[in-house]
Parts: sequence; structure tokens; C-alpha cells
Amino acid sequence: MNFYQQIGPLVFGTRLKRLSDYFLSEVNKVYFDNGIPFEATWFSVFYILDTHTSVSIHEIAGRLEVSHSAISQIVKKLEEKKLVALCPSLDDARKKLISLSDNGKELLKTIKPIWLALDQVMADLLIENDVLKNLLEIETSFSKFPLNERINKQIYV
Repeated sequence: MNFYQQIGPLVFGTRLKRLSDYFLSEVNKVYFDNGIPFEATWFSVFYILDTHTSVSIHEIAGRLEVSHSAISQIVKKLEEKKLVALCPSLDDARKKLISLSDNGKELLKTIKPIWLALDQVMADLLIENDVLKNLLEIETSFSKFPLNERINKQIYV
């Protein structure tokens, strides 16, 4: 049993982060092993751009429930790699709409088989352990009674 396993619930968030880092690292190895110049951290933005013709940074951030800044950084990197194109919105010239460039669309064709394989492997693994159901229950519980409130309530019992 390692350090994190010994401490248990006290480092739950740390263990989830470590698991997430491991997951991203392993997926990046798959891209690398297959000669695909793609990073796992780009997945969510690429997925949204695959399912929507063009979308703003604000809309992506809202869908993913992350900061505008985080999405801006990913989009900037994708733009540098010439995988996305930005154009002003017809409704508001200050607003930039993002879409996959021709290079991005070509790359998408090569990464979709990886996504399908990953989806199947993870579905099998998660079904074996009922992780998604449990995670959903935790997320729902936190949306009703946030963690910080739970901790503060416990302190002042």
C-alpha cells in the first residue's frame, strides 16, 4: 500500500488528480506511438469543434465548465499548430469564432479511431468497477451540498 492509499479519504482529490495525470500520459503515449501529433488535453475542444461548425471560446468554456483563460490557452496552441481557424462573429466583431482548419479536420480523421478504441477500453474498465455511477453520485451530492460547506459544518459540530 502506497502513501496515498494509506491516508485514504484525506487525499481523495490528490488521488483523482494523480489518476487523471496518469490517464492523460497514457493516452498521449498512444498518440505518440501512432505518430499522431495530438495532445490529450486538446480532446474536449477538438470534440466540441467536431460536433459544432464554429463556436466561441466563451461557449466552449461554458460547456466544459472551465475558465475562459484555460480554453484561450488551448485555442492559442491549436492556432499555432494551424489546427483551428479563428474568424470574427457576424453578430459581434469582438467575438472570435473557432472552427477546425483543414489541417485540424485531417488530424481529426486520424485521431477518431483512437477515440473509439479509448471509449471502448474505458467503458469496459469503468463498467467493471461502476466508477461512472459512483462519480455521478459524488458530483450530484457536491452540487447540492458543496465540499467546503461540509467541511465547515464538520469543524463546528
